[in-house]
Order: sequence, then structure tokens, then C-alpha cells
Amino acid sequence: MNLDMHGGSCGHSCCLRVENLSVKIGSDCILSDVNLHVHCGELVALIGPNGAGKSTFLKAILGQREYEGVIAFSEPGQRSKKPRIGYVPQSPAFDPSDPVSVADLFACCMSKRPAFLGLSKSMRALVLECLERVHGEDLIDKRVGTLSGGELQRVLLALALEPLPNILILDEPLSGVDVEGMGTLMDMLDEIRKNYDLSILMTTHDFSMLPRYANQVVLIDRGILIQGEPDAVLGSPEFAQAFHMKGGNI
Repeated sequence: MNLDMHGGSCGHSCCLRVENLSVKIGSDCILSDVNLHVHCGELVALIGPNGAGKSTFLKAILGQREYEGVIAFSEPGQRSKKPRIGYVPQSPAFDPSDPVSVADLFACCMSKRPAFLGLSKSMRALVLECLERVHGEDLIDKRVGTLSGGELQRVLLALALEPLPNILILDEPLSGVDVEGMGTLMDMLDEIRKNYDLSILMTTHDFSMLPRYANQVVLIDRGILIQGEPDAVLGSPEFAQAFHMKGGNI
């Protein structure tokens, strides 16, 4: 799905519109004059060198960082709707010796019942339903600290999808995931995007998957340098300058 197929307009709450966004921390301007439109059903990848402001941009959308400008979830002239946002942060570290299981993690996040009392039958059924969305039912009784990078991302993704959001925001979901796991995870995100018609905005330092999966790629370095279809952005002079002229630091 691309921009032209939407006719440049959609009025749903999964349509994210960012206009003239700027973020300052003290006297330091982290982001300046950022403009972005994410349509329903799109996967948009945000890329840029370290310190470019990618995570700050996500935090502004999540309401965790003060900003100037407009962040809205509808078209100009329409009433802005408050969307449900699913968020997967950069993978947290868990102690392999910690006895907390995937079921326990869901219980802590989704139930008022203390995790040490175990899951009720209804809660266990709900957890299995959530894990089924990411083909992870077999993970329910595994200890969180023993999960591989790809398995942990699936668990965190399942949590972010309950309840089903309008917009899914992922901060470096491919970090710590092996090459085979990256393909599996991106296939899963593509399936989720199509099945639920939700928007996905993700940051990544791995560009190999973008031509196959992303509708838009946005290159940012304290402002948007270029945005468009993956091949156009990855083959642009702006991309070469942002990465290769900075010692290849991505």
C-alpha cells in the first residue's frame, strides 16, 4: 500500500499527522521543523545516525516529551481523535535466573490479581489469545530471561497489541535479533498490519528489510533530510552523507 492508493487523505485515528514539530532540551534543539504523514495501514521506518533524534520523536508522539508544533490523528479540518497506541520500547534486559515467566509478565501488566497467585483460567486463555497474534503460544510458560531476542520481541509485541491499537510504535525492534529472526519478525509485522489495518512507525538501524516491508522511509538527523519510498531514500545522496561521511556510524 502506498500514499497514492489513499488519495492523500484518510480521516481515521490511525492517520498520524505531524506538522512543524520541534523539540528542545534546554538550549539544545533536538528536532526542528519535522513534518510527517503516516496513513492507515502503512509501515513507516524512521532511520538516522546515533543522536539524530529518533527516540525523541517517538517520545513526543507518545506524550512523553514536550514539543512545539502539531501532532494529530486526523486530517486538517477534521476533529482529532485520540487513538490507542501500542508501544514496544527497546528490548529491556531480564536476568536469566529470574523465575518470572511470560504468563507472569502478562499477569502483572493485564491483571489486578497478584502474579504469585497464578493465572486464572480466563486470564490464561486471554494470554494465549494475545500470544496467538504473534504465533507465540508455546512461549507462555517460558522464563522471560531465557527468551531469545526474537522471542522477547514477540512477547513484547503481543503485550502492545492488547487491546488492539490504532497505531503501533516500535523502537529498534530488530535490535538483538538474528538475521533469520529479523525476517520472521518483519513477516509478522506485515501480517499484523494487513490483518488489523493499523499503522506502524518503527525506528531501525537495519536497512536490509526496508525495501520489502516499508511503505515509507524517513531519514532524520535533527530534522527530516529526505522521506519517500525505501529505494529512493536508501539510494539518495542524503543517505550516503548521513552515514558514510560520519565514519559509518549507524
